Amino acid sequence: MLSRSVKRLAVESQWQHPSLPPVFLLPFRARLSTVSYSSDPEPSLGSIQYAAFDKPERIPPSSTSKLLPLSQVPPTQHLASPFPPETISASTQRSLSDSIRTLLPLLRAQPSHYITAHIHARPYLLTVGDKLRLPFHMPLVRPGDVLRLNCASKIGSRDYTMLGAPYLDDSLFECRAVVVGTESEPMRFLEKTKRRQRHVKTVKSKHRFTILTVKELRIKSLEEIEGERAEEEAV
Repeated sequence: MLSRSVKRLAVESQWQHPSLPPVFLLPFRARLSTVSYSSDPEPSLGSIQYAAFDKPERIPPSSTSKLLPLSQVPPTQHLASPFPPETISASTQRSLSDSIRTLLPLLRAQPSHYITAHIHARPYLLTVGDKLRLPFHMPLVRPGDVLRLNCASKIGSRDYTMLGAPYLDDSLFECRAVVVGTESEPMRFLEKTKRRQRHVKTVKSKHRFTILTVKELRIKSLEEIEGERAEEEAV
């Protein structure tokens, strides 16, 4: 047993570096290392990268950068529009097309008309004399008040129909309705209960609805439309 340890010590001493301590003083893992050592080892690439990452190099500020007061800061430049502002006006946007100038008098000459009016985004097909019951109660109105229905998607007669995209211009027509009154439905009773409970809750509900009557549906003439738009531009 002693001879084997002496032989192993003699073999290991042949490969021992002069700068290292004896092999029997090193731990067991250090004896298994096969990396060669030198007297002045150079730092590895990984240590250089970690050092550069831990201590980043600070960039000195430019000598030409200066702080200017707010009054001397140049304004932001914006791209100019290809169309001059004076060429875009309300009259140009609301000008009547040739088809409207040609077919509007023919539609106006028809004996009776109908309209698809929209109230709170709900369409209603109406004509003069119709009684409309709204599916809700309209607040702040009283019987006898006159309401103008200026949101419509279709106006037509037996031979002609004018469609909007999605709605028509309110300056082409006039539709007025009169508030007749308010109706209420019979009282409703609803029983509500919960699981594993004997208590039964009774809920009462009685909805009210506003009633309208269409009194006027008129399509304006071209002269009337142009005169109203000229007055709006003058104001």
